[in-house]
Amino acid sequence: MDLRLSATVPATAEEREAVDGVLGPPESRWDGGQRTAADAHVAFGGHAARSRRHLLIPVLHAVQERVGWISPGALDYACERLTVPPAEAYGVASFYAMFRTTPSPRTVVHVCDDVACRANGAEALCEQMSKRFGDTPEGAEAARPGSANGSSANGSSANGSSANGTGVISGVTWQRSPCLGQCDRGSAALLQRAGTDRPRIALAPADPDRIRQALTDGLQPMPEPLVPGAGAAIRSDDNKDGAGGPPAPGGSAAPAPRLLARIGTVDPASLASYRAVGGYEMLRRALALGPQGVLREVRDAKLLGRGGAAFPTAVKWEAVAGNPVRPHYVVCNADESEPGTFKDRVLMEHDPYALVEALTIMGYACGAEQGYIYIRGEYPVAEARLAHAIAEARARGFLGDAVAGGGFSFDIEIRRGAGAYIAGEETALINSLEGKRAEPRNKPPFPATHGLFGKPTAVNNVETLLSVLEILRIGGPAYARIGTENSSGTRLWCLCGHVAAPGLYEHEFGATLREVIDTAGGVRDGRPLRAVLLGGAAGAFVGPDGLDMPLTFEAARAAGVTLGSGVVLVLDDTADVPELLRRITQFFRDESCGQCVPCRVGTVRQEELFARLARGEPRGDVATELKLFDDIVSVTRDASICGLGQTAASAVASAAKLGLIPGAAES
Repeated sequence: MDLRLSATVPATAEEREAVDGVLGPPESRWDGGQRTAADAHVAFGGHAARSRRHLLIPVLHAVQERVGWISPGALDYACERLTVPPAEAYGVASFYAMFRTTPSPRTVVHVCDDVACRANGAEALCEQMSKRFGDTPEGAEAARPGSANGSSANGSSANGSSANGTGVISGVTWQRSPCLGQCDRGSAALLQRAGTDRPRIALAPADPDRIRQALTDGLQPMPEPLVPGAGAAIRSDDNKDGAGGPPAPGGSAAPAPRLLARIGTVDPASLASYRAVGGYEMLRRALALGPQGVLREVRDAKLLGRGGAAFPTAVKWEAVAGNPVRPHYVVCNADESEPGTFKDRVLMEHDPYALVEALTIMGYACGAEQGYIYIRGEYPVAEARLAHAIAEARARGFLGDAVAGGGFSFDIEIRRGAGAYIAGEETALINSLEGKRAEPRNKPPFPATHGLFGKPTAVNNVETLLSVLEILRIGGPAYARIGTENSSGTRLWCLCGHVAAPGLYEHEFGATLREVIDTAGGVRDGRPLRAVLLGGAAGAFVGPDGLDMPLTFEAARAAGVTLGSGVVLVLDDTADVPELLRRITQFFRDESCGQCVPCRVGTVRQEELFARLARGEPRGDVATELKLFDDIVSVTRDASICGLGQTAASAVASAAKLGLIPGAAES
């Protein structure tokens, strides 16, 4: 192995302490310790050293949280401890947007300017941040949370500043950010603070005064306990970070909640509170059914994945369970980064024990002894509550050896992402868990045969896993009768944008788009509806004439749209659609992992094209530009390795078809 350490300045004591806090103290010179006489006669390394490669990202998190950036000395020390070539380690550190590999202030404020927050005053907030914390330094580029390549090309924003604007005052820098997953509360901000006991603070709604207060006192504003309500709506208002209850005035009631039933009635920090409402009864039922019985119930329920791909869950689980290769792994994909999506955050913040129980059942059914929750780095509250829930479950015998007195062992570990939308793709997520760049793998082979550490692995998102609890509660056949023939069960919808009551709403499949929006009170202030972005940035726009479309997988396919991750972004007649489209194209330009040429180049060309349209400076005319866009779409859709490139132009293409682009109708 070519291990060439190159730092002229070695790691500081503080940096070494951060690394050792994850890996433990070095035992010999071979892994970064002091040289002894014995080191001249024996070497430690090989497979034993490489088996710890998966700890690279946790180590980088520890260094960043301690000193604010990852210096060459700290990186070299981490490489020495893990026997990882520095070039590879630097490739990982520079890939993830929340890591900084150049000197940086110890505090960074990320201000969301993505599609949902843009509809709720993000540009005004950015202007206020410039006045309060300083303007963009000339030529500065900054890493953007959620950006896979850690930085993005220079681009113009609506207010004429750099798209990656940062400003510095008294050791604090701020920068624009992609979606932070707080779309129901926006505008939103995330504070990264080195050397503190609260290194990350999420703020929503955010304003300069709240940001300055958080910088001063370091307090993490926790979501307030939710108040039980009659409807299935979990929504936010100006006074509470999470408020359950009946829909807004003018809204219609939704059916009784299933996935959201415990939210507002359970203390998310209390295992006893969770068990008082039936918690862990489904695990006991699973143990009584046996692994094959659980698989049968999931198969009978016709459960399709809720992450966007709608793959049959039972097929995935059965492929792993029946694989003779050991060990097996199960992974919860909690890295929701689709602009407009926040459902998994709500579930993890307010019902963490349910996710722990559901993942345990998944591990039991798939024959796994180890599970991972891969959670996005922008969710500090959810991560803290899940960590507490896991510790409580382990202490009470619901994790570890002989789970719940049964004959199987299972444990869960949380791994934090570091800002990469592409990590939502399951093979990219697996690479990230292994301590690598989150680049998608070619398929086949599929994770069911060659997944985490080369072993059979099943990956599902949070909403899918919580649906399994409901399936076991009422039985697979009964669950299949909810919704429609080919879209069974209920679905969570993230209502955001120009809607009266933004929040998380649960409906049975088959409810129309109009009914879902009406449950949230309809368009804000009674303004005319211009369009709805369904499925997020990788989704498609639906016009007012599509409001009566049933929200099912089959109806969406027939209409040429996708349900995606459950985003319903409502836009009224005041929406600046060209600027919104430019922001979407900028998002995909930043998020492309760069592994394949069609996506790496195509997303840049797409953003450049819509930046010209947003400025009113098309090459030729709009019709000519849209013909070029069609060529870009065909290449990225047909030749990209993964779904990011394949869907990067979906929303923009649908906007062109609906005539939302000035001049598109004439083309």
